[in-house]
Amino acid sequence: MSQSQTQGVQAVRANTQPHVRPGIPEATITRLPTYHRALVAMAARGVILVSSEELAEATAVSSAKLRKDLSCLGSYGTRGVGYDVDFLLYQISRYLGLTQEWPVVIVGIGNLGHALAGYPGFASRGFNVVGLFDADASRIGELVSVAGVELVVQDIAALDGALHVMGAAIGVIATPEGAAQDVCDILVDHGVTSILNFAPVILEVPAGVDVRRVDLATELQILAFHEQRKSQIALSATSAG
Repeated sequence: MSQSQTQGVQAVRANTQPHVRPGIPEATITRLPTYHRALVAMAARGVILVSSEELAEATAVSSAKLRKDLSCLGSYGTRGVGYDVDFLLYQISRYLGLTQEWPVVIVGIGNLGHALAGYPGFASRGFNVVGLFDADASRIGELVSVAGVELVVQDIAALDGALHVMGAAIGVIATPEGAAQDVCDILVDHGVTSILNFAPVILEVPAGVDVRRVDLATELQILAFHEQRKSQIALSATSAG
């Protein structure tokens, strides 16, 4: 590290105010993982300092929006110097809860559940899959490789008793639509307050339970809309010509 870079890093850290402001906007929270991913890549390349413009370009947001987002977390940059990559990465990791491990259970081990269980990005970010459950008799007892460990798919009937033992913090629902609400109720009854739902249904949950819904069909429909709009624009341009 050059002397100027060292001085820049020292200036950034000296200017730090490690206090989260209350009421961080939901839109800001949804962008933090994108900033985190970009910073991980920069750190892997040995980047020491990054300007707001460079980080904004890497994450496809405006520099003004990025600075506003980061200001919600505290003051981690210095005008004319930028951000200390490692330090900002640590702070965002801390605010996202990625400096600790989170036990996760997946319910529904069909094709999607299998893919989720085998996804290496979970373990590398501190999300440890500790249990797999399914109602299909042909799946129960199956061994699934999860982060290098073989987990046995358990009967969903055992979910009730297993949750206390596993201490799951997050539940992933990858069941058919008809089973999703019942599974959700069991998870919530046993203290799981964060749920990632892949079933095509809106879950009813009590206050204090956070649900993130991933509907792949809906996302494809949105893309279809944009494709249709582009085709109509192209057709209009051709007709006008």
